[in-house]
Amino acid sequence: MDGPLGLGVTARGFGLRGPRGWAFRGVEVDAEPGALIAVEGPSGSGRTCLLLALTGRMRPTEGTATVGGLRLPRQMSALRRVSALAHVPGVTDLDPALTVAEHLRERALLQRRFGDSVRALLLPRAERTARARRGIDAALAAAGLDPATLPKGPRTAVRDLERTEALRLSIALASIGRPRLLGVDDTDLKLSAAERAEVWALLASIAASGTTVVAVCSEAPEGAVTVSTRPDATDDGETGDGETDEDTTDEDTTADGGAGDDETEEADDAFAETGRA
Repeated sequence: MDGPLGLGVTARGFGLRGPRGWAFRGVEVDAEPGALIAVEGPSGSGRTCLLLALTGRMRPTEGTATVGGLRLPRQMSALRRVSALAHVPGVTDLDPALTVAEHLRERALLQRRFGDSVRALLLPRAERTARARRGIDAALAAAGLDPATLPKGPRTAVRDLERTEALRLSIALASIGRPRLLGVDDTDLKLSAAERAEVWALLASIAASGTTVVAVCSEAPEGAVTVSTRPDATDDGETGDGETDEDTTDEDTTADGGAGDDETEEADDAFAETGRA
């Protein structure tokens, strides 16, 4: 199966303001189709909001952006149809009680019901089942996840997965719809250096197959198109969550450098402001 045609991403003066201030501002992006785009910055600097805005899930406040010829915010709904999200807290959370197989079956059913064409829905039952199985197998291969290697095989519950396995499952679920743009949040949260290298190699392989990848991280890898949301890149001394640098303390981030409460509150505020999820 040929890979999807990735979407090029360009942005000029791109910004989103929520009730607490600017989530991000002045973002510039130039990325070719099939690029690996790393949204780099500390927790609370607007990384997740930028990811959601570039995938058509949040309405920007200023500037312009074009993703695969689709202009934002005018064509947000069209962009949502050709993009997918993985590993985004509060948006794509996995159910810890469900098994890997149950998650895959559920996503395949949703894809068949809401994502496939009318013509595909009219196929004989056996052919629809075989089509869904092929889609799941292709998504698992793209995510580098082999259920047979898990502790209980496909019947392994999400709560029993390692961090990288859960990330791969989330990517596999997002890939079932064969998106042209894949957004992945918290790619390096609480991972060792070796695990981070493993995840970046995976995302690079997905991009190499044709899908444009936008990945949130604290430190971008070499070779990626890097977009920074660091506070020193914003205007007027404001940080990404609307506070001034003077008011920001070490409590805004967790000890391991992962997302703290500010990142969640920032996303919640922007969701409330835009009405988009």
